[in-house]
Amino acid sequence: MAVTKTAKPQSYDGNVADIQAFMAGCSYEATRPSTDDVSALKAALPPGSSVYVTMLPNRPVSELLASTIALRTAGLKPVPHISARHFESFEVLARLLASLAEAKADEILLIGGDTAKPVGSVPDVLSVIESGILQGNGIKSVGVAGFPDGHPAMSEDEIEASLVTKLASMQSAGLEGYIVTQFCFHAQTIIKWLDWLRARGIQSPVKVGLAGPTSLMKWLNYARKCGVKASAEALASRSGLVRHAFKSVAPDPIIRTLAGAKAAGLINNVTPHLFAFGGIGATAAWAQPAISGKIRLNGDGGFDAI
Repeated sequence: MAVTKTAKPQSYDGNVADIQAFMAGCSYEATRPSTDDVSALKAALPPGSSVYVTMLPNRPVSELLASTIALRTAGLKPVPHISARHFESFEVLARLLASLAEAKADEILLIGGDTAKPVGSVPDVLSVIESGILQGNGIKSVGVAGFPDGHPAMSEDEIEASLVTKLASMQSAGLEGYIVTQFCFHAQTIIKWLDWLRARGIQSPVKVGLAGPTSLMKWLNYARKCGVKASAEALASRSGLVRHAFKSVAPDPIIRTLAGAKAAGLINNVTPHLFAFGGIGATAAWAQPAISGKIRLNGDGGFDAI
């Protein structure tokens, strides 16, 4: 659901305990994690933390497999991305899934991929779900994409129909389905989208995408590339930030608000998912104080490590 205009936001002010509880289920997104990145993640995160591994176009799938194995060896839970339209055939996809199963990966994030035209005979996410190759290769849980800010190439009705159909198909196939959203910079937009989702009877777990700490300029650049227009405009309008384009910024005010809303029972079955635009090791290290409760609230609506 695209939310380009919002009413004056209500204040859901999470306390330290609310934030710690919300961050306990935090997951992370890594792109081609190096050996040093994996070591940093192992040092910063609780064992078993979920780390999603991006599948990049024009890169060999062996990289995805190697990262999956390295994260599993480090005691973390790897969740590989599978970009449906980037596979030449279902047979090629099945071979990768079999290799991932050997690496004890039983959960994936299944996306269409950033290409309008399939490179081979795998047309879309729904065809992969309906093919049976996920269950046949040990996959038990599957995340699909959600878009609190809307999608640049899809209408609201198309987004709703696509999401409902995928989740229903996974339920029929005996797969545990959930939603991982595109990153968003505005807590009220996220809350409105969650209300929209639940009003349609969709009670699936949601991992809310948030941009990890980096410079404001990098946040805005990623927003433009990914079509997160409404949220980027909201971010740019926030008092003070627009005057500091290269200032380091973080999603702590959004987390504090969402944690308060969850504690108040206004949103449910929601956990944060951090995109590591400032580096995966730095992102995990930034999150650690909130996970352990070693933070204090600040006057900017967020929190700081202590």
